[in-house]
Amino acid sequence: MRKKPYIVAGIPAFNEELTIAKVILLTKKYVDKVIVVDDGSTDMTGEIARALGAEVIKHDENMGYGAAIRRLLQVARSENADALVILDADGQHDPREIPKLVKPIIKDEADIVIGSRFLGKTDAKKYRELGVRMITRATNILAGTKITDAQSGFRAYGRKAIQLIRPTDDGMGVSVEILVQAMDEKLRIKEVPITIRYEGLDTSTEHPIKHGAGVINALIIKTIARKPLRFLGLPGVLSIVTGLFFVMWLISLYNQTRYFSMPMAIIAVGFISVGILMILTAIQIHIVRNLEKKISMYEYTCN
Repeated sequence: MRKKPYIVAGIPAFNEELTIAKVILLTKKYVDKVIVVDDGSTDMTGEIARALGAEVIKHDENMGYGAAIRRLLQVARSENADALVILDADGQHDPREIPKLVKPIIKDEADIVIGSRFLGKTDAKKYRELGVRMITRATNILAGTKITDAQSGFRAYGRKAIQLIRPTDDGMGVSVEILVQAMDEKLRIKEVPITIRYEGLDTSTEHPIKHGAGVINALIIKTIARKPLRFLGLPGVLSIVTGLFFVMWLISLYNQTRYFSMPMAIIAVGFISVGILMILTAIQIHIVRNLEKKISMYEYTCN
């Protein structure tokens, strides 16, 4: 007889004392354990969560959404969970949809399941919807994904994803960083429709332009780190070739006129120096990433 899957729910929370109780009570109906990361709250968020039976991990200061997600993945790994469901503490996600996200994980149809507001229903304002769609489009281009909602915080992770995904971003960029890592690890990603409610909720903790810029910046950095030889090594080679072109031009000019152009020499040295730096950096990142990948795969195999 197949054993019942062990499902953990993770809830990052920062000053959510008005909504956390309802979220926990509904979530407990569909999972085996609820873990709340109290990310430096100054209100009663942690106390309420603990009183309702949730395990509370307390951050002494606000470390960011990404730091909370990283902590939840670490705990899920240590508890050997079959599935980890992440949802927000502000009530915008409906815990009654948890079985919908977990089902593809349990049936071994996906390693990561994303709840997409654009496949379901949302009362999001147009500027918010436009911003999410732009970030999603950029993610699909840079990371090679084919999804509709790259910024959804309502997700489920299977055992393989829990073991292999190791995010480093402390902020909201963690959402796209995880997708970049998932593609790198060849994890199966599936989307399911969900309902997201914004009306009456204060979900804007950061200016939307600043938020979007931060996410795109994180996406570019993680994409470069994913394939450093392509995005740093190749431009480095082109930079060196350009520098050598200026060297040849400088030599030709000197042979014809006996004039040594200092500006041209500076340009040549600059291109060559930058190219060498880019190539060395690409090689270092490539080596580190391969080591990290081997370590993650070893830990996954051992578990």
